[in-house]
Amino acid sequence: MNLGPAPGNAAGGDHGSAEPVTAAKEPRKGGSGDGGAGTAVITKTRTQTKRPNMYRVLLLNDDYTPMEFVVLVLQRFFNKSADEATRIMLHVHHHGVGECGVFTYEIAETKVTQVMDFARKHQHPLQCIMEKK
Repeated sequence: MNLGPAPGNAAGGDHGSAEPVTAAKEPRKGGSGDGGAGTAVITKTRTQTKRPNMYRVLLLNDDYTPMEFVVLVLQRFFNKSADEATRIMLHVHHHGVGECGVFTYEIAETKVTQVMDFARKHQHPLQCIMEKK
């Protein structure tokens, strides 16, 4: 670490070398025959992070799963309020399918598995799927 000129050396510690130290040699004019002016371009590459693909988690309507159970699933696994869960449940009931949320692949896959396992445990045929948005 160079903290300044060494005592008795006004040149700043060049330690007797005749040429200054450079990080890279530049081509000399006329020496390499390429006609360059002796300049170099340094490029810095920046990695661009890509946004992950998003997946919609959907509930499918069936004629056997109670509406109250669907509301419970939406509240427990998707953190929906009672009003929002009821609205989504009615959308599923009337339109056959309803969106529970949009997540990255791993989270969507986990939510689908949790819902399906919970429905099977309670002996309901509720179907939950995911699709790319």
